[in-house]
Amino acid sequence: MLFHRRRLLLRQLLIGCLLVLAASHEESGQWTCEPDDEARISAHFRPGIVTIDGRADDWADVDGFEFPLRPALDPDEDKQYKAGKMAVKALHDGTDVYFMLQVDGEYVYSKGDDHMCPSVALMFQVGESATYHNMGGCKESPDTCNYKNCRGHEVDIMHFSIGNSIPGRLYGGNSINEEGKEDSVGLLDMFSWNPHCRNVDGSGPSGNSSAAQNDWRGAWWHSSFSTHTGYIEVDSPYGSSGQKGTYYFEFSRPLRTMDLLQQDAQFSIGQSSKFSAALWYPGDGNPWHGSAHYTVSCDWVALDVVRGYSTHKEVGSWDAASAFAFVISVVALAVSVFVGYLLVSKSKSIDFTPIDRL
Repeated sequence: MLFHRRRLLLRQLLIGCLLVLAASHEESGQWTCEPDDEARISAHFRPGIVTIDGRADDWADVDGFEFPLRPALDPDEDKQYKAGKMAVKALHDGTDVYFMLQVDGEYVYSKGDDHMCPSVALMFQVGESATYHNMGGCKESPDTCNYKNCRGHEVDIMHFSIGNSIPGRLYGGNSINEEGKEDSVGLLDMFSWNPHCRNVDGSGPSGNSSAAQNDWRGAWWHSSFSTHTGYIEVDSPYGSSGQKGTYYFEFSRPLRTMDLLQQDAQFSIGQSSKFSAALWYPGDGNPWHGSAHYTVSCDWVALDVVRGYSTHKEVGSWDAASAFAFVISVVALAVSVFVGYLLVSKSKSIDFTPIDRL
């Protein structure tokens, strides 16, 4: 009974967010798309180099791709996000996959109001027929979409709104606080078949499932912050409004989850997946809405989960070891040749006495 009450509270808190997100996908006119064919993200095997704290320092040696951010429903170059591009980086450690989103923007934060703070999202193809456009592309209406008639159109969505979160602190999972509310309500794990058929993992037309898990972890930061020792809630708004700088959003999730409902993307080492990333930003003092919804591409972007080590410092350390071993081998060979020469020279100086004189 307590569990169902908690789920009900969570659903009520999310209704506003879902309605706004759905409204942001209302469009008119014919859809046209010219994606960048060179856009691609590679998640190399780089274990033990990043910590999910929202800071970008430990990502300095990780390559990424810079995407222009254009309106999701009208990807016109003249209407793109003016403050800069979004850099997306990824890596994995054989167990989890990690993402870093970096985007320039003046610092804005309004405690308790997600729509007056920047928000980001990651979206992944799950079903083979799931399209980027229309978030899965199922033709059914909200009253008729379900697991049967929208099968194959599933997309996996992680959405992070920071209005109730503290910079540098970790959010995610299914933790419940003393009030029976989701502690990580700002970091949501969702799935959808189209913009109007979107649900939190474990819920949907067929009812709720306690088997669903929010496997995401995330944190955020802004480069204008003056402290690195950590913030607490009473420090809000944490920085000065209007300060120029860069927002950092850092996330991790297991490569494979225990999803039994076709709601999570599953990543495999050595294979490619399809993803996208989005930004909501409250421009000119107004809450974010459809016109402030930007994405990195008008179609899916390839995400490669790469085997083995990338050509970074790890490889360089092995090269140094190989060179050292080679030098030792050359020295050992030279010593062997020299000792052999001495033995041969000494044998030539020994007097020979014929046996018939003995």
